[in-house]
Amino acid sequence: MTIVHSWGPPPSGAMPGTTLERHILERQRQTPGATGDFSGLFQQISLAGKLINARVRQAGLAGMLGLTGQTNVQGEQVQKLDEFANNVMIRSCEAGGHLCLMASEEDDDVIKIPERFPTGKYVLLFDPLDGSSNIDVGVTIGTIFSIQRRVTMGRSGQLADCLQRGSTQVAAGYILYGSSTMLVYTTGDGVHGFTYDPSAGEFFLSHENIRVPQKGGTYSLNEGNYSRWSDGLRAWVDWLKQDDKSTGRPYGARYVGSLVADFHRTLLKGGVFAYPSDTKSPKGKLRLLYEASPLAFIAEAAGGAASDGDQRILDVEPKELHQRTPLFIGSREDVETALAFAHGRR
Repeated sequence: MTIVHSWGPPPSGAMPGTTLERHILERQRQTPGATGDFSGLFQQISLAGKLINARVRQAGLAGMLGLTGQTNVQGEQVQKLDEFANNVMIRSCEAGGHLCLMASEEDDDVIKIPERFPTGKYVLLFDPLDGSSNIDVGVTIGTIFSIQRRVTMGRSGQLADCLQRGSTQVAAGYILYGSSTMLVYTTGDGVHGFTYDPSAGEFFLSHENIRVPQKGGTYSLNEGNYSRWSDGLRAWVDWLKQDDKSTGRPYGARYVGSLVADFHRTLLKGGVFAYPSDTKSPKGKLRLLYEASPLAFIAEAAGGAASDGDQRILDVEPKELHQRTPLFIGSREDVETALAFAHGRR
């Protein structure tokens, strides 16, 4: 992984770092038949990230902490920042003419493009603010997004445009709101990270061609669910804690409780994140379309792996808009070891 340290206003006579917009445009020029639609959509997504970031930074002062009093389709209490971020994503992306349809974790049904706006060839699926339970305590949260190419005909998109396997994604990414604000994305060919410089109002390339280590030294999962796991999963976690220098054990435990934050650390440092099925959530808890699938696309593009415990996440064929799934994701060797224990092969 090459780290570029030149973001922000450059010293006198120095060249500035590469902005996200320039990076996307340069890739557009290298792509035969590119129309600029993807570049335009990405500009709208990055704008939404900047607006959400500004409100996150001021949440305690702007009266944006706490609950709205509503419950979303997932049965979860809606935070004020959840609602704000959802509206910003929709309003930022609906008018550009690049999309035929959107879907959000916060909305029951698909989000159609208003008649007054033109439509395009892409579908946008997103979790507007992942890690909502951490909003009020200042822990890292983020926006996760997935872009698919429409498969139906007509002016507006249909549900079938959303229910596509993760392997067909055009792009996926996330925007992290933490100690710094970062946008990480892939089109399936390399994973690149951009750090936001508020003084310039731009995302600058800071992490080029990110590669997840093939094996790490940390595991990330909610051990409060230990009693609900299968014997194989309990054996795996117990094995990770044993002292054996030849295999790099014991692993360190790292769990933030925001998927996007736990995944970002795993992507950069290696290791494994897991949210397996259990007796309380036999189908898993994470959302396939808004969380697992886009992050799996990023993980594989960086050399990692992602599974639902039985098959590759990107091969799962969605049946429902808000379908849930178990998830094992991160360094390839660590994911394979977790699955071996889960299936009784260790």
